[in-house]
Amino acid sequence: MARKEPAADAANPGRLKQIALTYKMTRKADKKIGLVLASVGIVVFGVLLGIGFLIGHPIYLGILGLLLAFLATAIVFGRRAERAAFGQMEGQPGAAAAVLDNIGRGWTTTPAVAMNRNQDVVHRAVGKAGIVLVAEGNPNRVKSLLAAEKKKMNRIVADVPVHDLMVGTGEGQVELKKLRTTMLKLPRVLSGPQVTVTNDRLRALGDLMSNMPLPKGPMPKGMRMPRGGNPRQR
Repeated sequence: MARKEPAADAANPGRLKQIALTYKMTRKADKKIGLVLASVGIVVFGVLLGIGFLIGHPIYLGILGLLLAFLATAIVFGRRAERAAFGQMEGQPGAAAAVLDNIGRGWTTTPAVAMNRNQDVVHRAVGKAGIVLVAEGNPNRVKSLLAAEKKKMNRIVADVPVHDLMVGTGEGQVELKKLRTTMLKLPRVLSGPQVTVTNDRLRALGDLMSNMPLPKGPMPKGMRMPRGGNPRQR
């Protein structure tokens, strides 16, 4: 038992430091966070304590109110911290990939399956809803990139539904903070084994493309590409 105490003592400061850092980050985007948390805690505790005096059990309801006030404060803090984090991530390259990495169990995500020189990018997630392609970048440029990737998925896994989402605040786009919720609301049409098979097929395709022999060094002068070959597309 004595050996576990130092580890527990070391873990607690780490958690407290993480909470403090999260609060500082949230306060930069949400100036009223301190006032809101204090108000929530006082109101919940005050209501429970008042009920305790009315029914003749102020101590019992006071303790319960203190616990519920702490819980309510923690919930409000978590939601506002999440909102602040999404606000800071909005418009940043790779923000959608960060959301996909934390979407939850049952999903396999692959960031940046397609990208252009302007850093418009398409990410892929595979789950029981099928294949979901998530695009982020300039809407006018990324549409063609998303369409090409969707066409490729339909050709490779024709029996699996392919959804496409575009992250943004414009019409027909999904806000970053609503991306996870939107994906979880998609109808589940695949079983666990079907998801595994789909992932295996896509993984095999990725391995095949990465293992294709490519000539090293500069292309010899006078060498012609085979007909139909386009180095930019491949």
